Amino acid sequence: MGFRLVGASAIGHIIFWLLMFWAWMTDSISVNARRVFLVLWLAGWLALKFVPYGGAWFAPFVAVLDIVLVLKIFNGDIRLR
Repeated sequence: MGFRLVGASAIGHIIFWLLMFWAWMTDSISVNARRVFLVLWLAGWLALKFVPYGGAWFAPFVAVLDIVLVLKIFNGDIRLR
């Protein structure tokens, strides 16, 4: 079973890379923190072939990275009005 970017998975990946770009442009998190997120993403991507149904587990993994990135970049949750 391979991995394809479709639907919500594609949205999660786009948001991840936009958040990483935002963190880089605004310098809202340290360089080491950005490296940790990139290494975690890369480790998850490389683990796809070693985990049964890895493609199905990668999208939720990236979603958790997105949530933690939002909390780190914006120092808490985003307020919706």
